[in-house]
Amino acid sequence: MSQAVNPMPWWHRLNLLGFCAVFTALLLALPILVIAGNVLSGSGEVFQHLWDTVLADYITNSLLLMWGVGIGVLVIGVPTAWLTSVCDFPGRRLLSWALLLPLAVPAYIIAYTYTGLLDFAGPVQSMLREATGWGYGDYWFFEVRSLTGAMLMLTLVLYPYVYLLSRAAFLEQSSNTLEVSRTLGLSNFQAFCRVALPLARPAIIAGLSLALMETLADYGTVQYFGVTTFTTGIFRTFYGFGDAAAAAQLAGFLLLFVALLVVLEKYSRRKVRYHSSAEYKAKAKRLTLFGWRGWLATSYCFGPVLFGFLLPAFQLAWWSFTQAEVEMTEFLQLAWNSFYLALLAAVIAVSFALLLAYAKRLSGHPTVTGAVAVAGMGYALPGTIIAVGVIIPFAWLDHRLIALAREWLGMDPGLILSGTLIALLFAYTVRFLAVSLGAVQSGLEKIKPSLDGAARTLGCSPMQVLRTIHIPLLRSSVLTAVLIVFVDVLKELPATLILRPFNFNTLAVRAFELASDERLVDAAPASLLIVLVGLVPVILLSRTISRGRAGS
Repeated sequence: MSQAVNPMPWWHRLNLLGFCAVFTALLLALPILVIAGNVLSGSGEVFQHLWDTVLADYITNSLLLMWGVGIGVLVIGVPTAWLTSVCDFPGRRLLSWALLLPLAVPAYIIAYTYTGLLDFAGPVQSMLREATGWGYGDYWFFEVRSLTGAMLMLTLVLYPYVYLLSRAAFLEQSSNTLEVSRTLGLSNFQAFCRVALPLARPAIIAGLSLALMETLADYGTVQYFGVTTFTTGIFRTFYGFGDAAAAAQLAGFLLLFVALLVVLEKYSRRKVRYHSSAEYKAKAKRLTLFGWRGWLATSYCFGPVLFGFLLPAFQLAWWSFTQAEVEMTEFLQLAWNSFYLALLAAVIAVSFALLLAYAKRLSGHPTVTGAVAVAGMGYALPGTIIAVGVIIPFAWLDHRLIALAREWLGMDPGLILSGTLIALLFAYTVRFLAVSLGAVQSGLEKIKPSLDGAARTLGCSPMQVLRTIHIPLLRSSVLTAVLIVFVDVLKELPATLILRPFNFNTLAVRAFELASDERLVDAAPASLLIVLVGLVPVILLSRTISRGRAGS
């Protein structure tokens, strides 16, 4: 007997929460749809000019930057993750969490700091000339404002992505696996290369993909160093030519790069399964490194911490407290603008994350599941792409509203959407929703579905279940999501530069403006405050992963 086919279309089988989730996902996908539409239908004159003149440089420099940063983060991230996970050497416990500290420093801030240290008028070259008596042109010194300099700056702040995920993978591996490999005649180095490294490959590739996406998204570093990439090209086209469609077409090219990274990361894990049975996980036995080997491991792990956090933080603090001229009223206004904007964005993003995650848990409908996946794609998009994808439809809608208001009300309401914080908050939500969504979903997965059923049998509506049961149980997950989004928004530069209202500044934008005017010392207080606030989630993150050693 054949089963009856449900004649109802899929939208009739969705509840109100599911409809809200689908509508939210479509709304948050607006920037991608706008970019795609302009790539296919935008004017080709300006883009043809870019194609003939500078597009080859954008592609070449972007690829070279990704290549250099990719090698750098692997060379630093994987060995340090292995050493702190498996080996025992002087300072291991301290360095295992200190290696995450560069995550608190945005790439553009470390670029400004090292420029002040290493350029011709900086303290390093000044002391070199005083010690040797050399003058200008008598010696060679590394040019920090270059493509190579941009590679180094981005490597120093992005290697923690690879370190973090690689270390988590190494910590989860069974210690018996490595011990058996040694009994089969493999040395410690061979066991690392032939056993531990292949097992950790998915995590390493995932960390590398995140680092490369952040490399493509960077604007402050490459702009300050004069390196032409897609992000700088989008800004120049948007502001220089005043052609949003051509900027969107460039953003479409950049979007292809990002999509390629995502596809390659997924392809690298195709049909591959990595199992590590918990029943075979013995108490972890670390490999003790004695003598020069131990101190070599200490030096190798301390180097990234020194150059990626300690030196920049010390220099920023020195400039801030000894040389910077700070107008306290202006500085407090910048801090207030940054903090309340970041808090608003965090609350909005987490609220949407709760809606989407709960709709997926409640419905389980494929349409809702797909909508949640689409809504979480924003983190893979650079801020420049999202900003261009937001400003085009918001500006169009603003002009339609102004025309209607003039016709019907005889007044000009101004740019309600594109000229206020609404556009900026929308862009932040698209960009960072995935961060809060991941935290909320992981928290919901720990709540047994039987609690939902019991509450529903007692007469609670779905929203009452969410308010009275899930949100109290999700308190730590929600607070973590709010904190991470808060710090990410505080550091975000390109989207803020494009979408901020007139006469509205943040700490990140002000630091960028001062550094662009070569007022590096005056940019230090704003930069230092961003770094100090960014330390909070890094410390919480280090405390979490330090408990992950298998069998201990």
